[in-house]
Amino acid sequence: MLSAISASDPLLGNPFASVFDGAFTPWDCTDVFFPIKPTSPNQAAITTSSSGSDEPNQNHVEEKPGSEAVMDDRKRRRMISNRESARRSRMRKQRHLENLRNELKACRVENQEVKNRLRLILHHCNRVRTENDWLSSERTMLRQKLSYMTQILLFQQLQPQPFSSSTCPCNNNVTPQ
Repeated sequence: MLSAISASDPLLGNPFASVFDGAFTPWDCTDVFFPIKPTSPNQAAITTSSSGSDEPNQNHVEEKPGSEAVMDDRKRRRMISNRESARRSRMRKQRHLENLRNELKACRVENQEVKNRLRLILHHCNRVRTENDWLSSERTMLRQKLSYMTQILLFQQLQPQPFSSSTCPCNNNVTPQ
């Protein structure tokens, strides 16, 4: 259908119509502009064979370069995807490691605070223990004093003393009348 319209048709308004009249067109000769370089023996057979027959083996062989290109494209996409996945995994690992470091730092700070509070409590406990020991020794000493005074009083009560007005301490200030 395209061959029915000529390149020099004035209805198309093609400015290049005079250039391509009687000359070759880029789509007529692709191996000049886009040479196909065979990469495998099968592709070499494809490029040299131009019989145009519809044999299934040739179609399958002709599809192989396209399928290799599709496979290469898939490999490339998979490789890009794997690289991106590995990058995301490294980022997650880095974030996790950073979180663990922050948690460790917070735990160390909290541990130091607990140690400081423990030192303060132990200091207070030692002060209370020292004061308690001092009060206990004070109590023991006061009990001994009380015991001695009680013994003295008992001893004084048991010994008979002569009653005289001069020996009574309450009568020292009283004058006889």
